[in-house]
Amino acid sequence: MILRRKICSTTTSLTKIPFNSCSSHNYRDHNTLHVLTNEQGGMLKFLAFSKLVSPKFTSSLSKFCFVRNPSYLVRNYCSVDKPNEWTEDIEYLDESGQVIFSGKGTRSVQPGLDDHVMVGGLKKPILNASAVAKIIEVVNRWKWGPELETQLDKLQFVPNMTHVTQALKVVKDSDAALSLFQWCKRKAWYTSNDECFAMIFDYLNKSNKFEEIQLLFDEMVRDSSGNGNLSFSSCNRVIQYLAKAEKLEVSFCCFKKIQDSGYKLDTQTYNSLITLFLNKGLPYKAFEIYEGMEAANCSMDASTYELMIPSLAKSGRLDAAFKLFQEMKLKSFRPGLNVFASLVDSMGKAGRLDTSMKVYMEMRGDGLRPSVIMYVSLVESHVKAGKLDASLKLWDEMKKAGFRPNFGLYTLVVESHAKSGKLDVALSLFTEMEKAGFLPTPSTYSCLLEMHAASGQVDAAMKLYNSMTNAGLKPGLSTYTTLLTLLASKKLLDVAAKILLEMKTMGYSVDVSASDVLMVYIKDSSVDHALRWLRFMGSSGIRTNNFIIRQLFESCMKSGLYEQAKPLLETYVNSAAKVDLILYTSILAHLVRCQDEQNERHLMSILSATKHKAHAFMCGLFTGPEQRKQPVLSFVREFFQGIDYEMEEGAARFYVNVLLNYLVLMGQINRARCVWKVSYENKLFPKAIVFDQQIAWSLDVRNLSVGAALIAVVHTLHRFRKRMLYYGVIPRRIKLVTGPTLKIVIAQMLSSVDSPFEVSKVVLRAPGDSVMEWFKKPIVQQFLLNEIPSKADILMHKLNILFPSSAPEIRSLSPPKPLIGGGKAM
Repeated sequence: MILRRKICSTTTSLTKIPFNSCSSHNYRDHNTLHVLTNEQGGMLKFLAFSKLVSPKFTSSLSKFCFVRNPSYLVRNYCSVDKPNEWTEDIEYLDESGQVIFSGKGTRSVQPGLDDHVMVGGLKKPILNASAVAKIIEVVNRWKWGPELETQLDKLQFVPNMTHVTQALKVVKDSDAALSLFQWCKRKAWYTSNDECFAMIFDYLNKSNKFEEIQLLFDEMVRDSSGNGNLSFSSCNRVIQYLAKAEKLEVSFCCFKKIQDSGYKLDTQTYNSLITLFLNKGLPYKAFEIYEGMEAANCSMDASTYELMIPSLAKSGRLDAAFKLFQEMKLKSFRPGLNVFASLVDSMGKAGRLDTSMKVYMEMRGDGLRPSVIMYVSLVESHVKAGKLDASLKLWDEMKKAGFRPNFGLYTLVVESHAKSGKLDVALSLFTEMEKAGFLPTPSTYSCLLEMHAASGQVDAAMKLYNSMTNAGLKPGLSTYTTLLTLLASKKLLDVAAKILLEMKTMGYSVDVSASDVLMVYIKDSSVDHALRWLRFMGSSGIRTNNFIIRQLFESCMKSGLYEQAKPLLETYVNSAAKVDLILYTSILAHLVRCQDEQNERHLMSILSATKHKAHAFMCGLFTGPEQRKQPVLSFVREFFQGIDYEMEEGAARFYVNVLLNYLVLMGQINRARCVWKVSYENKLFPKAIVFDQQIAWSLDVRNLSVGAALIAVVHTLHRFRKRMLYYGVIPRRIKLVTGPTLKIVIAQMLSSVDSPFEVSKVVLRAPGDSVMEWFKKPIVQQFLLNEIPSKADILMHKLNILFPSSAPEIRSLSPPKPLIGGGKAM
């Protein structure tokens, strides 16, 4: 077959072109065949119809046809206002030269720029379905990359956004879809399309390509900055996808970009962000998002309430949570179990039990069944608030609902009832706990044991202890301490010893616990039990401290057990403990009161065992000047100079009082006067003697012992006598402030020498002139110079009976208050 061309406007010879010399080049669609002509090489372009030309014809075209001198053929594109047509007729000939078909030729279609195809001489628009199908075919074949873009550029029609949108709905590959979208964005006909962005983000999210989502989002925001046209649904999708993928920083950054651009977000997006921050443990950031949601007037749905109410409640913002709860109901949203549970739990833990129970009853009214966690929360909150009766009702309701209390709840309820003193209920629940298969903890045992011990129930406490050890549990240190204290208070020494040895076997250090038991016996004045317990401690290799040894020693001294006291003191001294002046003085005070010769020997040996310097001083007082090698006054002054008055001032006053008692009883009046004089010089009794010019002279002996008061009166009156006789100074009156205890003793002593002093409630007073005349009597002079007459001797002998009732009782390390001196002397 030969194809013949005939030029209509000119006369030319017919050019015959063999059919087999042509080739097919490209297809517009399935009904047409294009034969392209190269202008420079003389190639012609033919249009043939497959319906008129046989398949053999269309398949056998293998080469282009060349025509010489084709310069008169000028091609213009469809984009020109008046496209030129070909001025030739096309005839199709068979092999014999017969005309099969003839028709007017037209200009070809330019690929990628025209929106139609040529059917004969007619322009036929491209169908959308055909365009979309062609795009899908190309995309599915080439997927992505430069080759895909090359093939898309060769499309013989101009696509639009509708074609691309429909194609994206069919393309399932995310890379191919993204490549197609990026290609169309570079075209002049591209317009921003919310639906396209949404589909691309959907594809990327399904493929977990979150970095590509972020990059595309940034590109979308950047492109919209010029025209202000930002895709609403796409922005929300981006934030939701990133939030669900827990890309916290990226999603929040996208959120802030959209907010800063002035665009609104939908409720679902806010919910996604709130959920993300809550899952990341950032409730306050979630609250910030929620507040931004309120500020944007974005309506909240049921999901928002379900998210915010529990988080607000758990963070302690109960009022805000309850307000949202009320608002949720006003909007006819039905709260879920999680909302009720969070409010019940948080209100209960905050102590707002009325509100908690109100929400609980409302939940029951809505037909919701409480969970076991809610029951546990209600019971715990009522127990911790001290409402044990209400907690037991909830406890029973919980069991009736078919829920089994857990181990922690059993422990809490048992211990709370035990600590509140409801031991019967606690034991009942404890037994129920054991039957339920829960092994109580040492803490639970200890709590019950301590409460029974506090109530003095020894049998119940021992039963619990045996049950605990039989269960293989190791009692805690507090359990042993409580039990030992109870046994000690009940004087069950043997049982306490057994428990202490078991405690030692368990690996505990028992020294402190054993010492505590010893202190219990000492405080109860059970000296015999204390001594027995101390012997048990020694035989078991358990040591105690020096403080307790001293306390036991003083208890023995107080009980008159001098033989048992001396070994304790020797132990105390041999352990390098220091016997202070107070302890020595307290032993001396026992000697002053002692009236049994045998006990006096024990006390003297105890004083010697103290090895205190005060004992050497006292022994030196009773020796002669030849042995001391110095006068008494110098010897006393030397001893008092060695006292640290900053540390031992109170102890020194206590010692002077007791020592003067002892010296007076022993008849050592001159030595006693020296001790008083030196102690006054060292200001141990600064306000004892007061000279108020010529108005009044006074002596205050209220803070002195009997012996010290007597010596102070004699010595001071002698001083007043010398001052009045030698210097001629006579005061209006002289007072002796004695107090109710010493008033009788001093009055009797002075009445033996006919003193002018009158006795009132607590003072002995006399006019100065009368005292002056009294001082002139020889008997008074002898009395004041220690030449005491027989009546005074009898009085001094009676002091031995008066001392026990007047001497201070010392049983502590601190000196008695009456021995603390006042201000300066006048």
